[in-house]
Amino acid sequence: MPKFLRIGVHQSNVSGYTSKAWCVRRVGPTVFLKWGAVEVLGVGDERRVYWTFPPRAKSIGFGTVQHAKLYAKTAIARRRNHRYEILAGRISIRRRSPERSAELEQALATILFVDIVRSTEKAARLGDSRWTQVMNLYYAAVRRELKALRGREVVTTGDGLLATFGTPAAGVRCATAIREAVRTLGLEIRVGLHAGEYKVSGAEVFGLAFHIGARVAAKARAGEVLVSSAVKELMSQSGIGFEDRGVHQLKGLPERWRLYRVEH
Repeated sequence: MPKFLRIGVHQSNVSGYTSKAWCVRRVGPTVFLKWGAVEVLGVGDERRVYWTFPPRAKSIGFGTVQHAKLYAKTAIARRRNHRYEILAGRISIRRRSPERSAELEQALATILFVDIVRSTEKAARLGDSRWTQVMNLYYAAVRRELKALRGREVVTTGDGLLATFGTPAAGVRCATAIREAVRTLGLEIRVGLHAGEYKVSGAEVFGLAFHIGARVAAKARAGEVLVSSAVKELMSQSGIGFEDRGVHQLKGLPERWRLYRVEH
């Protein structure tokens, strides 16, 4: 199964960062895809890659082997052209001891996903050196706003970032502050927020709430901050305005969700 690791602002000789990985495999007329956030530890021959969360997966059936081959070839070429490197080693799932499993705790928070719009186009236009500088400034701006509003950074995925907040108002205010801050760098972002429960084990977090937050962000347009109905319902007394963006089917989730845009 060909595997691809997103380089982003990092290079293969750097240890201790988070990124994104894709796996593509064809069996007869069926193509299997697996992807998700990963943690990279070690360098060179000692480098190890671990799934940060359980990876997402899907299979696509085609009428003929030829169609499946063409789809797989295109999918692989797309990864190679979008700042991914071919990953030779396996992607591991960290095993938890019974003691660590027993330490899982339930938590409730507002979850924020932020992603740069058209990042691949911008990276190609600016070139690697300039894009690296822009990304360094981008993450510095994001983390400055997170610190100001007491957000907790959980993971970065190439040009995206996931963070949690103790209150939905802090999450929304941080999202709009980040949007304005990165516009000075010539960047537009899309942001999604969801409030829900998740599980915590040490520094690791798990739960459907993170997948919902990511799906909300995927529905946002350039410069838009979208929130789920769960966030809006918790902010009735906040003074922050919302515009109804209708009911949406979030990919991979069985029910439909009403989303709201944060008014400027």
